[in-house]
Amino acid sequence: MPRRTATMLAASMIAVALLCAGILIPVKYAEMSPGPTVNTLGEAGGEPVLRISGRKTYPASGNLNMTTVRVTGADYRMNLVEAMYGWLAHDNVVVPHDTLYPDGQTEEQSTQENAEEFSQSQESAKVAALKELKIEVGSRVVVATVVKGTPAEGKLHAGDVIKAVDGRPVEEPADVAKLVTRNKPGEDTVFTVVPAKEAAEAEKAGREPDVTERITITTAKAEGKPDRAVVGIQAGTDHTFPFTIDINLADVGGPSAGLMFALGIVDKLTPGDMTGGKFVAGTGTIDDDGRVGPIGGIAMKLVGARSAGAEYFLTPADNCEAAAADIPDGLTLVKVDTIADATKSLAKIKSGDTAGLPSCAKG
Repeated sequence: MPRRTATMLAASMIAVALLCAGILIPVKYAEMSPGPTVNTLGEAGGEPVLRISGRKTYPASGNLNMTTVRVTGADYRMNLVEAMYGWLAHDNVVVPHDTLYPDGQTEEQSTQENAEEFSQSQESAKVAALKELKIEVGSRVVVATVVKGTPAEGKLHAGDVIKAVDGRPVEEPADVAKLVTRNKPGEDTVFTVVPAKEAAEAEKAGREPDVTERITITTAKAEGKPDRAVVGIQAGTDHTFPFTIDINLADVGGPSAGLMFALGIVDKLTPGDMTGGKFVAGTGTIDDDGRVGPIGGIAMKLVGARSAGAEYFLTPADNCEAAAADIPDGLTLVKVDTIADATKSLAKIKSGDTAGLPSCAKG
């Protein structure tokens, strides 16, 4: 066999071996890519994303699209070839596996955490939207969690409304711990509560709950603090609304759609179109006071939004620098710190007076 032919054959065999090795060798990386966008003013799966009953609503055209990111699963083991392709692809991002699934988090744990964050983001979106519209939102102190193996287990339940502790009224979550710790470990504490089922039925019927229970719990010693009394619950705040707002969206998790849900609610509860028929997308967490927080995967969300047809993208202020590093052609980034910022910017977009829109600058 001629030397040249033998050399080429050897090189080909080495290349094949390297390719096989690349396919077989797992690497500790995960991939992020643009996910679908959903218009909060429209439908998903044949159902309205936002359904409001008990209050006058108004038709809304245009788009206020929430954006998503696709990620590989916690159990997926990327190989070297896939990682290299992801590094070279413009629309994908390869990151260390622990970035998406820290501390060995499983697929099930990640899904549960995302579902909880998504549920909380919906609640905060409703509160922020109604506050923006100056519509009163009620609040009450509830049992958020009950720790397994503690005195409260089986006596108090998540969702129970805490009215008083030892006869003293409860106004905010911090009051519960203060009142419990007035007792010593081993002493009885009396909780006056509205059971979660009764509270839910009363809210649905639009009435005040009229059933309360007095529950006596013997306190235990706090771990590491033997002089401190505890019962084993965490108190939280639950909100009550003057009408019903349902957010219907499956297979989505995490808190990053909060801003766009809130804006969709505001649009449906006010006459006219907030966007003037324009295609606006965006992202951002939101808290009860309407403050917008940063999210992950901003670059992927910009690509997904522009691919769907978005002209403007509402961008959390803390994501602005990263977002401005690579803006898809035809997409204008609009910087937002609060829901009020977002509504003001939407008014400018609607009017066509976009010269003064707050923008994202490169670092």
